[in-house]
Amino acid sequence: MITDEDKERVRQATDFVQLVAETVELRQRGQDFWGCCPFHGEKSPSFKVNPSTGLWHCFGCGEGGDVFSYVQRRENLDFPDAIRYLADRAGIELTEERSARRGPKRSRLLEALDAAEKFYHTMLMRGKGEGPDEARRYFAGRGFGSSVCRRWDLGFAPGRGALVAHLRKLGFTPSEIIAADLAQERSGRLVDRFYDRVMFPIHDEQGRAIAFGGRIIGPRRDNVAKYVNTRDTAAFNKGKHLFAYDRAKEGMAATGEAIVCEGYTDVIAMHEAGFTNAVAALGTAFRLDHVRLMERQRVSRIICMFDGDAAGQRAAERAIRYLDKTSAALMCVVLPDGQDPMEFLAAHGADALRPILASARPLMDFVFEKRLEGYDLSAPGRRVRALEDMASVLAPLKRSVLLHEYATRLADALGMDVEDTKRAIREAPVSELDEGGSMRASAPAPRRQAGGTAGESPSSSRPVSRDVRVDASDDVEVPSDYVPAEAYEEGAAATARPPLTQDLDALSSDERMQVVAERELLAAIAQRPDAMRSFGERIATFSWSDARHEAMSWAMLSTPEGSSPAEVVAAATAVAPEAPVILSGGRVMGDDGLSDQKKLELIVDTAELCSCRRRVREIRSRLRSLPAGGESEGLFEEATALQRRMGELSVRLSSSLSE
Repeated sequence: MITDEDKERVRQATDFVQLVAETVELRQRGQDFWGCCPFHGEKSPSFKVNPSTGLWHCFGCGEGGDVFSYVQRRENLDFPDAIRYLADRAGIELTEERSARRGPKRSRLLEALDAAEKFYHTMLMRGKGEGPDEARRYFAGRGFGSSVCRRWDLGFAPGRGALVAHLRKLGFTPSEIIAADLAQERSGRLVDRFYDRVMFPIHDEQGRAIAFGGRIIGPRRDNVAKYVNTRDTAAFNKGKHLFAYDRAKEGMAATGEAIVCEGYTDVIAMHEAGFTNAVAALGTAFRLDHVRLMERQRVSRIICMFDGDAAGQRAAERAIRYLDKTSAALMCVVLPDGQDPMEFLAAHGADALRPILASARPLMDFVFEKRLEGYDLSAPGRRVRALEDMASVLAPLKRSVLLHEYATRLADALGMDVEDTKRAIREAPVSELDEGGSMRASAPAPRRQAGGTAGESPSSSRPVSRDVRVDASDDVEVPSDYVPAEAYEEGAAATARPPLTQDLDALSSDERMQVVAERELLAAIAQRPDAMRSFGERIATFSWSDARHEAMSWAMLSTPEGSSPAEVVAAATAVAPEAPVILSGGRVMGDDGLSDQKKLELIVDTAELCSCRRRVREIRSRLRSLPAGGESEGLFEEATALQRRMGELSVRLSSSLSE
């Protein structure tokens, strides 16, 4: 569990403007930074970031909040993972990580891995002897000259304890080196994990070395694996990372496409040829976490470049289990003559590959074709065997809304009844992925879905719930309220609007005006807390339209004098979790036409005028049910005084707005 203290540490360690500026071109205007909203298309900037309050707001789409809600939207994460994302970015170890950790700090592992990356790269670029020479010949033979090796930090692992000795000189302990999977203990001494191999460093999305893939060079020896990859560590999980994702995420976001290759050299060749949205899985099968990682860049197509052999076919069949778990279209490309991307690019160039990628086929088309082409469907018995075979492939989709579509397609191909094909698919055992990426069969199990039964339509409008359902067809947790992108189109768009915007639609014009005035007042308190304290006695008399607003105002004005805007926002959030969204939407303080004092007076006068009108309406309603005299006379006098005050405020506001 993430503590409040950790949350605030992460918030304070994050430069919000710098974070947003990574993907949005910002221009400073007063205290705010403005740009085009990254969450909806627009040509004129209506998106602002206020570094003093730590809040953002878009006046075009109505979204807003704090740094955590921004990361949730940008990276498609739930709230806890947004905090973890920023903590990792800032190098902060959360309390939950310390309590779960056994062994060295993760930060020390990252430092050791960075030092190893530099060591391996130096060995490749400057090393002398047969090993480094052979490594350079290997890369040159694949078209990777020295410039490519430098760009990708490629390296060579000499082994024989060279890396261990280097890291020990830098002060790393044996436990740290082992925990990073850079070495292992044998016969009481530490030996290098990688030796006589060319090295491909694997980075996290922030570009930090977290693991390595090593390929043997020279004649392959018996019982020696061609590729050796870093095992899962506190810094690396092969099922959750993709090779070159740190380089490819911008290309994915720009093109709306992701290309998944099968090898390191293929990805490098693709990037060097201009296809900068290419990635590869890391010594494991393509998994749902990989799909989710690419979805964070809002891709609409994921193109899998499989080899045309049996291994490529198996990889495609494993990937179809994700068809109903992503809004991205899963496509497939098989290059001619059994070539891999690196070979194809070397032989034909980038221009020849572009039309092939553009004409990528749906993944299921490839699976159907490859599976059924091996069967003679002229005999009934052979069609039955083909049905059993295809049913085992489609079994992961047995509870999917796509079942009818694919069962119908299979029935048409085999000349069978749709209900028979559905029954065969439902009764087929589901094959799951084991740790090595191979398949294992398991009996079907019912799906457990938080908040409903299988087949119900989710009601949430964002795939960020912490509740999960366990899908028997996969070993990865899936958000229970996952909604594909199509749900946000056209008619569904209204339900996806921010709740605070929806709330206003049902109010009268006077009520809407007061809500807006109160939010402007709260935003002003957040931005100028000390200046607003002088209005505290007036604010204390207000009749509020929203109890949350009143609680937030008192919480903010009760902070000690000299409190920073961020501290004032935190006080408001403590009494109303929606505070960051409410406080982010103020417009008046960003107006360049008035002095700060005039803005504050205008905001307070407007809020008081709305409050007076509200109180007068309440008194009128009360008077209708009271007899003459007594309490009614007191209420009538109060209403009269309020009417006079409303007149004064109206004159002052008219004067202020005409200046």
